[in-house]
Amino acid sequence: MLAGALLCGTAACTGEDEKPSGKGRTPAAQKPVEVSPAAAIKRAAAKNEKITSLTYSMSGKVPGDGAIEAQASMSMKPLAMQMKMKGGTGADAGEVEIRLVGDAMYMNGGEPIEPGKTWMKFDLSALKEAGGKDPMAGLSGPAQQNPAEDSTALTASKDLKKVGEQTIDGVRTTHYSGTVTLDAMRKSLENEDAETKKRREKGFEQYEKMGVEKLTMDMWIDGSDHTKQFRTRSTTDKGALDLTIKFLDYNKPVTVKAPPAGQTLDLAAMMKDAEGA
Repeated sequence: MLAGALLCGTAACTGEDEKPSGKGRTPAAQKPVEVSPAAAIKRAAAKNEKITSLTYSMSGKVPGDGAIEAQASMSMKPLAMQMKMKGGTGADAGEVEIRLVGDAMYMNGGEPIEPGKTWMKFDLSALKEAGGKDPMAGLSGPAQQNPAEDSTALTASKDLKKVGEQTIDGVRTTHYSGTVTLDAMRKSLENEDAETKKRREKGFEQYEKMGVEKLTMDMWIDGSDHTKQFRTRSTTDKGALDLTIKFLDYNKPVTVKAPPAGQTLDLAAMMKDAEGA
């Protein structure tokens, strides 16, 4: 299913000109201070944890779903998100828009559900109480957490290395790469709070459903300790996983509005009417 598709910086060198220490002396360029890849990743991860909102694009391949493309904006607290995604294979191919507002998720697949209504509303609280399937279960990566969070797992890599310098969309970045197992990713959460562990566990479960055991991660970090780009790759029995997330903006106001009521079909209301009938 298309909607089930899933889905980080610091420059390695910093420096500035020295101030002249006396009359007539010419300022000398200070030699950049090299930091270890692990230290660079930790600094970026610390910045990622403080993100309040972001806009990002996502592209690549997902096992079972084929090629996908998406762009999303999200606010962390309160959690709100708007995503447009296209891709998939066979009967599942197409384009979908998802909006998360409060305790409701809205989905638009482009085709009318009934005359005049193209949006389906899922009341997440009501579905949970009724024991129904969570429609967000397959969206745990992009919809329920900061997509930069996976980058913290790189600190658990045993072969983490600096690849080099690269300019992305006019931004100078330092590229790091490493491999990490799902077991190591889980272990890296030992000191995290219960809420973070629960949220990240949903992402691990999605990887397991795809047959992922080990991931290759690439991270491009800019001079402000922000992640500019993050790539995740793996090989599974169901096909290749290769997703690249490009971070377009940080900590800017994000407003997500519910679709017009007249264009929305409320699943909870439909179920209630059916029970009454």
